[in-house]
Amino acid sequence: MSLFDVTGKVAIITGSSRGIGRASAFELAEHGAKVVISSRKQDACDAVAAEINGKYGENTAIAVAANISDKTGLQNLVDETRKAFGKVDVLVCNAASNPYYGPQEAIADEQFRKILDNNIVSNHWLISMVVPEMRERGEGSIVIVSSIGGLRGSSIIGAYCISKAADMQLARNLAHEYGQHGIRVNCIAPGLIRTDFARALWEDEAAVAERNRTTPLRRIGEPHEIAGAVVYLASPASTFMTGQTLVVDGGVTI
Repeated sequence: MSLFDVTGKVAIITGSSRGIGRASAFELAEHGAKVVISSRKQDACDAVAAEINGKYGENTAIAVAANISDKTGLQNLVDETRKAFGKVDVLVCNAASNPYYGPQEAIADEQFRKILDNNIVSNHWLISMVVPEMRERGEGSIVIVSSIGGLRGSSIIGAYCISKAADMQLARNLAHEYGQHGIRVNCIAPGLIRTDFARALWEDEAAVAERNRTTPLRRIGEPHEIAGAVVYLASPASTFMTGQTLVVDGGVTI
């Protein structure tokens, strides 16, 4: 059996109607997992789930809309997953918010709180909801999609970077707590990826040209190039890895 085989596993992926989350859901299904598509809009989730079911067979995917700022909605996401598939083996915390671009001193309190709540607290909520059953089974994988922003400073997306650094520490803390129960918690830190979420950073041709010039691979990334890392962290290939941040950035941070 392949080390990357996740047949029989059930994975929840937040923010999976597009971008990195969508690509990750398809790759997990490709490798045998049942997947739960979730984002704010039910129709967008339904469309992705239907496409996955059409490609990999009925009952491969379900769609459950949830806003990561809504704790009750997140609990419903977990409950509906268990109702459909009986368990949760893998949680991919991919959804995030970044409503502000600019210097830290000018950010409004409500914008700062939204970033911290959606990018840190919501991950804490979801993880706490799925861990009890993972603990009972003695295994589970939690993947937080962070960012290389959490490894560097920024004068433009500073609050977002703070939240992503906190996600890395959340993974380290929880890896200590849950390792004895066979539960692994890791982060992925992508560089600039061509997604709608990061559109403001890559639509500017001059800015992208400069980013490409200073990136060893001379280009920005694509969603599927992060999806492979998600499969790795969800699969038996990574069973001795926990509390780590896997950087996938074309070499930017070197």
